[in-house]
This record gives sequence, C-alpha cells and structure tokens, in this order.
Amino acid sequence: MVREYSGQGFFDRWDFYGSWDNLTLGDVWWLDRNSAFEQGLAYTDAQGRAVLRVDNTSTVLYNEKRNSVRITSHDSYGIGSLWITDITHLPYGCSVWPALWTKGPVWPDNGEIDIIEAINLMPANQYALHTLPGCSQTPGAWQTGQSGQMDCSQPSGCLVGETAANSFNEGFAQAGGGVWATQFDVAGILRVPLRSIWFWSRPNIPQSILQATSTSAIDITDFGTPSASYPAFSCNIPQFFSAQQLVIDITLCGQWAGLPQVYTPACGNSGPTGRCYDDNVVGLGTPKYDNAYFEISYIRAYTTGGPAPTPAASGAWSIPSGSTVVSAVATPTGSGAAASTSLPDSINTSPNEAIKGADWADVGVFMASLVGLVSLGLVWM
Repeated sequence: MVREYSGQGFFDRWDFYGSWDNLTLGDVWWLDRNSAFEQGLAYTDAQGRAVLRVDNTSTVLYNEKRNSVRITSHDSYGIGSLWITDITHLPYGCSVWPALWTKGPVWPDNGEIDIIEAINLMPANQYALHTLPGCSQTPGAWQTGQSGQMDCSQPSGCLVGETAANSFNEGFAQAGGGVWATQFDVAGILRVPLRSIWFWSRPNIPQSILQATSTSAIDITDFGTPSASYPAFSCNIPQFFSAQQLVIDITLCGQWAGLPQVYTPACGNSGPTGRCYDDNVVGLGTPKYDNAYFEISYIRAYTTGGPAPTPAASGAWSIPSGSTVVSAVATPTGSGAAASTSLPDSINTSPNEAIKGADWADVGVFMASLVGLVSLGLVWM
C-alpha cells in the first residue's frame, strides 16, 4: 500500500477548494481548509472517521449560498493502482449532489473516473468514465451494473448504474454503509479488465478487505463480479488516462440535482415553491441537510511505480519482480478541475466545462428505469 487516508491524519494530504461552485453552478461555497475546520464542516469524529458535510446550522438568505466542502488529494496515482474506500454514510436528500471521483490535470484529455455520484433521493449510485473520443465500454461487459451510454467521450461519459441494494440514500446508512474498490490498470487482474469498480454493502464485504490492514496486501480472489467494468480492448488506458487525483465534494442543486426536469419528480413537493434553491438552500439548514455528509473510515491506495501490479499465485495484490513500490507523485490542483456527473447520452456531466445543449429529458428515463428495477427487487437477483 502506498497511502492510507484515515483517522486524525485523514485531511493532511488534501487541498480544499476555497471558492464558490463555479463548475456545476451549484449553490454552495466550497470552503478553504481553515474555514471548513472552524465551521465544523470537515473534522474527524470520535470513532476516527473523517466527516465532510454541508452546513446545516446556518440560516441562508435569498441570493446567498450555503457552505460545503470539496477536497482534492495531493497525491496522484498512476496506472496499476487500486483504491479501496470504506464509507459509513453518504450525503443524500433533496438538492444534495455528492461525488467521489478521480481526475487528471487536464479535462477531458487525461480522463476522469466517477466512483460515487448520485443526487436528491436516487436509490442507487452511478459510475462513469469521461475521456476524449476513442474510449468506450464494450457491450456485454462482465459486470452486475446496468450500462447506459457506451461512448466515454459523450457528455454523460460511459455510464453504469449500480443494481445492488443499498448503494445510496438512507438505505446505505441503514445497512451500515459499504465499501468500493476501484481498479485503475492496463491488463486487469485475473478475469477483471482494465478499470473495474466493485461495491459491497456492509453485510457483503469480502473477508480479504475485512481482514486487511494498513500494511497488508489485498487478496482479490473473493471480489467477485464488479459492478462496472471497462475492458481494455475497447479503451487504451495509457492513451486516455494520466495519473489520477482523488476528489470528494458535495454541492447543492446545480446543473443536475437542481434541474426542474430532474428535481421535480423526486422533490417537487418538498417545499412551497417546487424550486430546488428556494425550498432547500434558502432558510434553515436543519432538518434539510442533517444527512448531507460523508463519513469515511478510510481510503487505501495500492500502486506500483513500474509495471502494472499482477496477482500472485494466491491472488494477492502484489508487485511484479523487479518493481519498486513508490509514493504517489503529488501534483498541483488547478481551480478549473472539477467533479463530473455520470448521466446518459447528451448530458454533459463534467463540471470542468459548462454544460451545453444537454437533453435533460434523458436523465429521467435512466433514473426511472433504475428506480423501477430496484423497487421490483430484480436487480440483485
């Protein structure tokens, strides 16, 4: 393992954005480090978990924004990396738009991987890649998730919806949270191709992860089928992805969660006006934003400085002969780098540039299909 972010030192190697959300045009100020700690929006709780939250104690006046947090890792992780993230609570609620994702220095040239991203009262998480033209997901990919757009250069990215239970919303918290594992590799591990993302609700976490420590190897033989899979033969990873930084943020409303076509079906009756900003951001923060927080036990990063990691005979995540484990290389975070949202087809979900000409009606179609599958209990059978 190259790095563990956990406990009292969790925030030591992260930059705080320190500006308003000029990327997704959300109605928040992402605070700087000192302000975030002073206002209690970033801290380590009594259980040693890192908390990042939206302000739920202030009364926001009309035309003002609510305070929140966005952080970007100092470290960048190259090809041949595996990130494991244990989370006990995800932000949710009307107007809330959380994300945990990765980015290269230039978008979309250096790629982006969306690991956790959902909005409002969605029942399930979504995944996506964002790249230049030429990278796609292969039809029939070995995964449990539901694929949407296959072309990763489309505004939505190449999208996969999580179909396992309790990957977002109150169900995630009630189940005790869960774990995501994200592979960023060239040839993949065992049968697992290129970039793959796994999700396990708390009762289903593999023993290899439960038994792992901050210094041990990871045995991936019990990971099973990934939620989202992007095979190498349909996307040349060294061409479309550079080393990636980790990003965690929460915004409100903006160009996905706040769009009337998306907001109204789920949250239109949550206030007197039916408008995202007016009924949520303005006024008291509680109880509206009492659940708008990340609670993270740890993020562990495994990587090599040379050839991509390969499995040992036991299936453990190990180093090829002749390779040397090296620390990830820190790179500066520019103010123009930002999270993206994974949505279907023509919807530009990456806030590295303004959303232009999006057909937002597609959002409701994809979300409705996932809601229907989850409610019928078909998606994990």
